[in-house]
Amino acid sequence: MSDLPGKAIHDFHFLQNKTKLFVRDTFGPKVEMPVSYYFRKIELMPELERKAIGLCRGKVLDIGAAAGSHALHLQKNGLDVTALEISPSACEVMKDRGVQKIICEDFFKFKGEKYDTLLLMMNGIGISSTLDGFLKFLEKAEDLLTENGQIIFDSCDVSYMYENLQKPDQYYGQIKCRYEYDGNFTDWFHWLYLDRQTMRDLANKSGWKVKIALEDRSDQYLAVLTKEV
Repeated sequence: MSDLPGKAIHDFHFLQNKTKLFVRDTFGPKVEMPVSYYFRKIELMPELERKAIGLCRGKVLDIGAAAGSHALHLQKNGLDVTALEISPSACEVMKDRGVQKIICEDFFKFKGEKYDTLLLMMNGIGISSTLDGFLKFLEKAEDLLTENGQIIFDSCDVSYMYENLQKPDQYYGQIKCRYEYDGNFTDWFHWLYLDRQTMRDLANKSGWKVKIALEDRSDQYLAVLTKEV
């Protein structure tokens, strides 16, 4: 099964099912991803996410919207927001929660209108999978943005995970992982964690200006990218 996070979100919302969702990687034991985290109100979101929401402007595309918590708050604030989510199960939940505009589609296959803000929270930029994938993401984003549009996303430096390990031949932020839920597993896939300097170098070379809007003590950061004029 490939849509285990979506199933976990769906079960939590419609069935009040509290079965745990886990993330496994190649570094050690599985880690719980609390499903309730997808349903937080703005007051329970970390400063980084609240800052990101405050920076959104114009027409917003919330990429990887999950249960729709960020989209709902933007919608409440009067912004024209569309939730883009690949999981049909998660899209059902968003519809039931009141998200008005929902598109069930893979970002890299999505063709739509132009947006002023592309928002990716909870390390949603990880959908890029690899450094080459990040360049493809930027290319795709340019097609979806208005002339003065912006990309807002968070990521983090995971070099600490290699303190007692040799770094791999490929970029160390390309993490191999999979989900576990109710005795089922997804296939292994790569999720990308970008350190600030690597992200900045790649973005600059592709013609994007980078602003780090916020950093925290856990090596997480919030980035705002705009196209060089």
